[in-house]
Parts: sequence; structure tokens; C-alpha cells
Amino acid sequence: MVFVFVTLALVPKVVRANVKVNPLFSDHMVVQRQTEIPVWGWADAGEKVTVKGSWGNSASVVTGTDGSWKVKIKTPKAGGPYTITISGKNTLVINDVLSGEVWLCTGQSNMDFALAKFLNDSKDPQHQPLVEYIRNEVATANDSQLRHIEVLQNTSLFEKQTDFKGQWISAVPQQVKNISATAYFFAKELRQALKVPVGLVECSWGGTRVQPWISEETYLSDSNLKEYFEASRNEIKATIEKMDAPDYVDEEYERQLAIWKEKGSKGEKPKPATHPTKNMQLPATLYNGMLNAVIPYAIKGAIWYQGESNAVYMPKEYETFFTAMVKGWRKDWQQGDFSFYWVQLAACLRANDEADKGWATVNDHLRRSLKLPNTGMAVLYDIGEPKDIHPHNKMDAGKRLALWALQKDYKIQQAAISGPLYKGRVVKGNQIEITFDEVGSGLMVGHKNLLNPTIAVNEPLSRFEISDEAGNWKTAKAQIISKNKIKVWSDAVASPVHVRYAWTGNPEGANLYNKEGLPAAVFTSEK
Repeated sequence: MVFVFVTLALVPKVVRANVKVNPLFSDHMVVQRQTEIPVWGWADAGEKVTVKGSWGNSASVVTGTDGSWKVKIKTPKAGGPYTITISGKNTLVINDVLSGEVWLCTGQSNMDFALAKFLNDSKDPQHQPLVEYIRNEVATANDSQLRHIEVLQNTSLFEKQTDFKGQWISAVPQQVKNISATAYFFAKELRQALKVPVGLVECSWGGTRVQPWISEETYLSDSNLKEYFEASRNEIKATIEKMDAPDYVDEEYERQLAIWKEKGSKGEKPKPATHPTKNMQLPATLYNGMLNAVIPYAIKGAIWYQGESNAVYMPKEYETFFTAMVKGWRKDWQQGDFSFYWVQLAACLRANDEADKGWATVNDHLRRSLKLPNTGMAVLYDIGEPKDIHPHNKMDAGKRLALWALQKDYKIQQAAISGPLYKGRVVKGNQIEITFDEVGSGLMVGHKNLLNPTIAVNEPLSRFEISDEAGNWKTAKAQIISKNKIKVWSDAVASPVHVRYAWTGNPEGANLYNKEGLPAAVFTSEK
């Protein structure tokens, strides 16, 4: 994957000859319908700027001493196309503006990867039908009212960027393949149900952890995170001072390079150490370099697909970081507790036991984060590909995320919006009785194959484990005993304490569903 680093300067406090706007406000944009949206940009200090929508609403403001300006303007019901005219010493006209539903789409590669990334043959032939489906989708898609804009990948360690390069595209031939696959199939479900335009604002980067997406202010205001952030910043500053010195030599790189040359220059060539200002993993660097540039664009909500990288980096602290991030974004957007939906990671074979357990741990922390208001989670382990960390079935991923939005945000009742969620347990002798929420019309043993609906199967429940008083985990048997309960036991554990489910990166055979066909979430009862 080619990473594009774009150096974007802060808007300088100097005279600007012309009114300028954030790239979000450009031809083919989608505005959030029937609300007040912020529109912002820059001009000369003290200049009067007027923003007028062709639907009849307008607002004016005088720029501040730094040349920045922002107004709020009412938007119409779904429809268009409209124009937005922005006037100061010059006039800008934004054409082909649609009013509809706007969603922020963020995370790492499984959000970042566009449809084009899924057109090559699958690593495992059994998943090839998914490739064929996406190929057909790209070949036949022609929806000019499903639109997308992407913030180019950019690091900014210390300064918040307010601008970026990007343009709106549509789900039409030659453009659709450049839209995030997860976001596209989410939006497609909304389009089919709502019959209104949908705009996607994508801000994602493959391989990134949760830590760079959190703002400095959030770190410093959270007692659990402040120490981590300050220790990281001290280390970063020391590294910058070292690497910027005129006599700096990357000794480790030189050593590895010499070894590589001795071996005949075969294999992957060593790479020099990354300068901290170009490191996309450092705290706040992507919040500063990418996300800040789209705040506070009016959105309905956000979808998030991330966690793979944290499976091997502080997985046991994921809930703390993730929930702080969600709270921080909501505070900065000043839109209240807007809807925030995410996924539990799809199944994938991991390199070692640490990574395997880390994958399950992150999934459980994502489940626990549902304690935040106006949140939801799609479970994906049953639609993963063990040999590919980027599974092709973004179709069901998008559908499962959309279930939450359709019911919670648009009041369209769904048969179920979530698979079973662990609620609690009671130890009864040598058994543990587990109660679930989100069981729909009841629990079932199910099987999901590719894009086919989940079907009920006459098989025993699988992938449950229970632990004894010493913390030793044993494979357990399980049985559904009521609409929302199962019992779990093991002949090897006389006095069980805790229970967990699908506790691995690739929980093949995990088969607890509700009767609406949605899989139970990965969980452990441990604190």
C-alpha cells in the first residue's frame, strides 16, 4: 500500500486575497438534511462573508482577526441538486449540492480499503464468490446520489490541520471503485431504505492503532490517559532531537543494511527509522493531521472499523482508549452524543498465541464499550477469511452496521439489530447459566455461508470455555435452555468461575445466533 503524506500548513494569519473554504464544501457535496450546518473557511480579516443556499436560506459573518470565519445555515429536506454561493471580495459557487444523510467513516484498512482493493482473486478459493459479487457491483453500480469524499493520509504530530486535499465522487462508473467498501455497502442499505442522498466522509488509514485518533486535549483531560500521553511526548521529543542532530547516524539501520548486503541483497531491504513527524502511530498525530480538518462538518453519525493493530499493542487497555476517543470526538463536534457504530473484528488466523488472544481481547473491549450512549456493534467473526486480514464480505458488514442506523436513527423497525450480547452469569453447581440480551425471537444454533442467510442447524454449540478457581480454561459443552439462556459445563471443571465465547482470532465453528440470523458477540465474563 502506498502511503501519501501531504504537508498541510496551518492557515496562516496573513491577508488572503480571496474567500476560501474547506474542501468539504465543493461541487457534488452532500449536506445533512433539515438541520443547521456549519460552513467555514478563510478570508481577509474583517471581511464580510455571506453564505446562501439556493433553497432559500442564508447567513453572514465578519471574519476574525486571523481571517477565519464560520456560519450556520439551515438545510432543506432531502433532495437537490442545489447550489451554495459564498460571497466576500470574491464569489464561490458550489454546484450539484444534495441534501441527505451524512456519515463519518473511520478506522484502519478494513475501512480504508476501497472496492478496488477487493477485485483480485481471494487467497482461499472458497471465498471467490465474494470477489465475483464485488466485481459485478463495481461493473454495474450507477448511483449518483451515493457520494464519498476522502481525507488524504497525513500526519501532524503537534499542530491541528484545518485543510486537506480531496473531492466528492459518486457511486457511478469509473468512480465507485474508489469508495471505501465497508462504507459503500453501509450507505447502499441506507439508500435502499430511505430513498434519500447519502454522503460519506472517510477519514481512515490502514494499519493504524486507536491512539493516533485521539486528540491531545482528550489525553490530557483523562487521568487514565494523561500519563501515557506525556510519557510518549517526552520520548518523541528526545527522538526528534536525536534524529535532527547534524551528526545523527541510524546505527541500527546501518547494521541491518550491512547484514542484508552480506547475504547478497536478498529479501526485503531494511528501512531506516521513521522520523516521529512521519509516524502515523503516535498519539494525536492522525487526529491533528486528518480528523480535525473535517470537524465540525454536520453528520448524522459515525461508523468505525479498527482494532486489528491494537490486538498486538495494549489490547487490555483498548476500552479505555476507545471510549475516550468517542467521547472526545463527540465533544469536539458539538453535535451532542451522535450515533457511533462499530464492528467486532472478523475472523483471522493470527501469527502467535499473544496476537490470537489480543484479537479476542480487543473484540471483548469493543463489546464492553457499548455502555456508551447511542452506540451499536456489528459482529463479524462468521464472515471473516482465516487467510486474509481483509475479508471480502463487506456486504454483510455494511448491512449489519446499517441495521443499527435504520432502527435507531431512522425509526425503521428491524427484526433484530444485534446478535446475542452477554448480560450475566450464575454458577449452579458444576454449570454456568448465561443470560443474553438482543436475542430477538430466541437463541439458535446457526450456520452462515458466504452471502446466504444464516440457517438453523442441528449441531451442538461450539467455542465455549469455562475456567476453574485457579484460572485454567477448559473447552466446555453448551446447551440452549430458554429463549435467552444457555448452560455451559465441562467434565474437567467441578467448580466453574468464568465463561468465555469465541476467544480466539479465528473462532471457526462458533455457532450461537439469534433466530434472526445475527451472531452472538465475542465475550468473557472476567472483569
